[in-house]
Amino acid sequence: MSQPKPPKPAKLVVGFFLKEKSLAEQVVLDLEAQMGPIDMVSAWMPFDFTSYYEKEMGEPLYRRMVVFKSLVEQTKLASLKKVTNDLEKQYQKDGHRQVNIDPGYLLPERFVLATGKNFTHRIYVGEGIYADLTLIYQKGDFRTLPWTYPDYADSRMIAFLTLVRNKYMGDLKKTASTSLRELT
Repeated sequence: MSQPKPPKPAKLVVGFFLKEKSLAEQVVLDLEAQMGPIDMVSAWMPFDFTSYYEKEMGEPLYRRMVVFKSLVEQTKLASLKKVTNDLEKQYQKDGHRQVNIDPGYLLPERFVLATGKNFTHRIYVGEGIYADLTLIYQKGDFRTLPWTYPDYADSRMIAFLTLVRNKYMGDLKKTASTSLRELT
Protein backbone atom coordinates (compact mmCIF):
# COMPACT_ATOMS: atom_id res chain seq x y z
CA MET A 1 0.00 0.00 0.00
CA SER A 2 1.31 3.44 -0.85
CA GLN A 3 1.68 5.85 2.03
CA PRO A 4 0.52 9.42 1.39
CA LYS A 5 3.18 12.06 1.86
CA PRO A 6 3.28 15.74 1.03
CA PRO A 7 4.48 16.60 -2.48
CA LYS A 8 7.60 18.64 -3.14
CA PRO A 9 7.06 22.36 -3.53
CA ALA A 10 7.26 23.49 -7.14
CA LYS A 11 9.13 26.20 -9.01
CA LEU A 12 6.60 28.79 -10.18
CA VAL A 13 7.02 29.70 -13.85
CA VAL A 14 4.76 32.20 -15.61
CA GLY A 15 4.80 32.76 -19.34
CA PHE A 16 3.22 35.67 -21.10
CA PHE A 17 2.97 36.92 -24.63
CA LEU A 18 1.93 40.24 -26.07
CA LYS A 19 2.31 42.46 -29.08
CA GLU A 20 3.51 45.64 -27.38
CA LYS A 21 6.84 44.89 -25.70
CA SER A 22 6.54 48.23 -23.90
CA LEU A 23 3.87 46.66 -21.64
CA ALA A 24 6.22 43.88 -20.51
CA GLU A 25 7.97 45.81 -17.74
CA GLN A 26 4.66 46.67 -16.05
CA VAL A 27 3.36 43.10 -16.52
CA VAL A 28 6.48 41.77 -14.79
CA LEU A 29 6.08 44.30 -11.96
CA ASP A 30 2.43 43.29 -11.53
CA LEU A 31 3.35 39.59 -11.49
CA GLU A 32 6.05 40.28 -8.91
CA ALA A 33 3.57 42.22 -6.73
CA GLN A 34 1.16 39.27 -6.83
CA MET A 35 3.58 36.33 -6.69
CA GLY A 36 6.77 37.50 -5.03
CA PRO A 37 10.38 38.18 -6.00
CA ILE A 38 11.61 37.12 -9.41
CA ASP A 39 14.47 34.68 -9.85
CA MET A 40 14.92 34.56 -13.63
CA VAL A 41 13.48 36.14 -16.78
CA SER A 42 13.90 34.66 -20.24
CA ALA A 43 15.06 36.46 -23.33
CA TRP A 44 12.33 37.47 -25.76
CA MET A 45 11.11 34.61 -27.92
CA PRO A 46 8.98 35.05 -31.02
CA PHE A 47 5.47 33.70 -30.60
CA ASP A 48 4.89 32.65 -34.18
CA PHE A 49 3.70 29.07 -33.76
CA THR A 50 0.00 29.79 -34.28
CA SER A 51 -2.19 32.57 -35.65
CA TYR A 52 -4.93 31.79 -33.09
CA TYR A 53 -4.30 34.93 -30.99
CA GLU A 54 -3.56 37.40 -33.80
CA LYS A 55 -7.17 38.45 -34.40
CA GLU A 56 -7.56 39.47 -30.75
CA MET A 57 -4.04 40.69 -29.98
CA GLY A 58 -2.48 41.64 -33.30
CA GLU A 59 0.92 40.62 -34.60
CA PRO A 60 3.78 39.97 -34.26
CA LEU A 61 3.55 38.50 -30.76
CA TYR A 62 6.47 38.02 -28.37
CA ARG A 63 6.85 35.63 -25.45
CA ARG A 64 8.72 36.01 -22.19
CA MET A 65 9.01 33.63 -19.21
CA VAL A 66 9.28 34.75 -15.58
CA VAL A 67 10.49 32.46 -12.79
CA PHE A 68 9.92 33.21 -9.12
CA LYS A 69 12.30 32.71 -6.19
CA SER A 70 9.82 31.19 -3.76
CA LEU A 71 8.73 27.62 -4.20
CA VAL A 72 4.96 27.09 -4.24
CA GLU A 73 2.62 24.33 -3.21
CA GLN A 74 1.30 22.43 -6.22
CA THR A 75 -2.23 22.84 -4.88
CA LYS A 76 -2.00 26.61 -5.57
CA LEU A 77 -2.14 26.20 -9.36
CA ALA A 78 -5.84 27.07 -9.70
CA SER A 79 -5.59 30.20 -7.54
CA LEU A 80 -2.48 31.32 -9.45
CA LYS A 81 -4.37 30.99 -12.75
CA LYS A 82 -7.20 33.11 -11.35
CA VAL A 83 -4.65 35.81 -10.40
CA THR A 84 -3.23 35.84 -13.93
CA ASN A 85 -6.73 35.92 -15.44
CA ASP A 86 -7.46 39.01 -13.34
CA LEU A 87 -4.23 40.64 -14.56
CA GLU A 88 -5.18 39.89 -18.17
CA LYS A 89 -8.51 41.65 -17.57
CA GLN A 90 -6.71 44.71 -16.18
CA TYR A 91 -4.80 45.00 -19.46
CA GLN A 92 -7.81 44.61 -21.74
CA LYS A 93 -8.38 47.36 -24.23
CA ASP A 94 -11.69 47.68 -26.08
CA GLY A 95 -12.62 44.18 -24.88
CA HIS A 96 -9.46 42.58 -26.25
CA ARG A 97 -6.57 41.15 -24.30
CA GLN A 98 -3.25 42.89 -24.73
CA VAL A 99 -1.42 40.15 -22.84
CA ASN A 100 -1.95 36.43 -22.36
CA ILE A 101 -0.51 35.14 -19.06
CA ASP A 102 -0.11 31.45 -18.25
CA PRO A 103 1.15 30.22 -14.87
CA GLY A 104 2.67 26.83 -14.42
CA TYR A 105 5.06 24.95 -12.24
CA LEU A 106 8.15 22.89 -12.69
CA LEU A 107 9.11 19.77 -10.75
CA PRO A 108 12.07 17.45 -11.24
CA GLU A 109 9.96 15.17 -13.43
CA ARG A 110 7.54 17.48 -15.25
CA PHE A 111 6.35 20.91 -16.32
CA VAL A 112 2.65 21.70 -15.83
CA LEU A 113 0.60 24.65 -17.08
CA ALA A 114 -2.75 25.92 -15.80
CA THR A 115 -5.67 26.36 -18.17
CA GLY A 116 -9.38 26.99 -18.03
CA LYS A 117 -9.99 24.61 -20.93
CA ASN A 118 -10.75 20.93 -20.39
CA PHE A 119 -9.27 18.25 -22.67
CA THR A 120 -8.58 14.52 -22.49
CA HIS A 121 -5.13 14.82 -20.87
CA ARG A 122 -5.96 17.64 -18.45
CA ILE A 123 -6.80 17.07 -14.80
CA TYR A 124 -9.30 19.26 -12.98
CA VAL A 125 -7.66 21.01 -10.00
CA GLY A 126 -10.58 23.14 -8.79
CA GLU A 127 -11.98 26.64 -9.30
CA GLY A 128 -12.69 25.94 -12.99
CA ILE A 129 -8.99 25.27 -13.71
CA TYR A 130 -7.20 22.25 -15.20
CA ALA A 131 -3.58 21.14 -14.99
CA ASP A 132 -2.00 20.49 -18.39
CA LEU A 133 0.96 18.08 -18.33
CA THR A 134 3.05 19.95 -20.89
CA LEU A 135 6.53 18.38 -20.72
CA ILE A 136 8.07 15.41 -18.92
CA TYR A 137 11.70 15.08 -17.87
CA GLN A 138 13.27 11.73 -18.75
CA LYS A 139 16.80 10.53 -19.40
CA GLY A 140 18.32 13.95 -18.74
CA ASP A 141 16.07 16.04 -20.98
CA PHE A 142 12.59 17.47 -21.31
CA ARG A 143 10.39 15.43 -23.63
CA THR A 144 7.36 16.69 -25.49
CA LEU A 145 4.03 14.93 -25.54
CA PRO A 146 1.56 14.64 -28.43
CA TRP A 147 -0.38 17.64 -27.04
CA THR A 148 2.56 19.88 -26.07
CA TYR A 149 2.00 23.37 -27.43
CA PRO A 150 4.50 24.10 -30.25
CA ASP A 151 6.03 27.07 -28.41
CA TYR A 152 6.78 24.85 -25.39
CA ALA A 153 8.27 22.20 -27.70
CA ASP A 154 10.64 24.77 -29.22
CA SER A 155 14.34 24.19 -28.49
CA ARG A 156 14.74 27.72 -27.02
CA MET A 157 11.95 27.07 -24.52
CA ILE A 158 13.35 23.64 -23.65
CA ALA A 159 16.80 25.19 -23.09
CA PHE A 160 15.35 27.87 -20.81
CA LEU A 161 13.26 25.39 -18.81
CA THR A 162 16.35 23.20 -18.42
CA LEU A 163 18.14 26.18 -16.81
CA VAL A 164 15.12 26.70 -14.57
CA ARG A 165 15.13 23.03 -13.60
CA ASN A 166 18.82 23.18 -12.71
CA LYS A 167 18.17 26.24 -10.52
CA TYR A 168 15.18 24.53 -8.94
CA MET A 169 17.18 21.41 -8.12
CA GLY A 170 19.69 23.65 -6.33
CA ASP A 171 16.82 25.39 -4.50
CA LEU A 172 15.53 22.02 -3.31
CA LYS A 173 18.98 21.10 -1.95
CA LYS A 174 19.20 24.43 -0.09
CA THR A 175 15.72 23.92 1.33
CA ALA A 176 16.63 20.40 2.48
CA SER A 177 19.87 21.57 4.15
CA THR A 178 18.10 24.48 5.84
CA SER A 179 15.41 22.10 7.15
CA LEU A 180 18.08 19.69 8.37
CA ARG A 181 19.94 22.50 10.18
CA GLU A 182 16.71 23.63 11.83
CA LEU A 183 16.18 20.12 13.20
CA THR A 184 19.63 19.99 14.84
